[in-house]
Amino acid sequence: MNFARYETDFYAWTQYQAQLLREKNIEQLDWTNLAEEIEDMGRSEKRQLESRLEVLIMDLLKWQFQPNLRSRSWQLTLKEQRLRLEKLLQDNPSLKSNLEEAIEKNYPLAVVSAERETGLSSFPETCPYSITQLLSLDFLPENCS
Repeated sequence: MNFARYETDFYAWTQYQAQLLREKNIEQLDWTNLAEEIEDMGRSEKRQLESRLEVLIMDLLKWQFQPNLRSRSWQLTLKEQRLRLEKLLQDNPSLKSNLEEAIEKNYPLAVVSAERETGLSSFPETCPYSITQLLSLDFLPENCS
């Protein structure tokens, strides 16, 4: 097998590497690229966590700061985002240790998105929601005074 296929035909490369793994043919495995792809798969799951948290926080901020625009549809969107987060964490339990950092890192992005969508600029400097609140299917922030 020519390892150049990794660069020219990624799909074929993945299928061939899977075949080599099943056959336990360790001599022909593309170890360097395989290790990088496995690491990238992990980073992808972490990025998904961060992205879902960013969207959830943005929607919670909008819910809190725009009470006159609340709707059942919006409430269901919040619930869906939380259920998707819950599934992601069930499938990848080790990501739970990244929650606090992911919230801290992505809160500013959620604020920028909320500002862009609402035209408001009075959001808290740090995330006003705890991890428990963010993941709770029942939590909805109160009106902002």
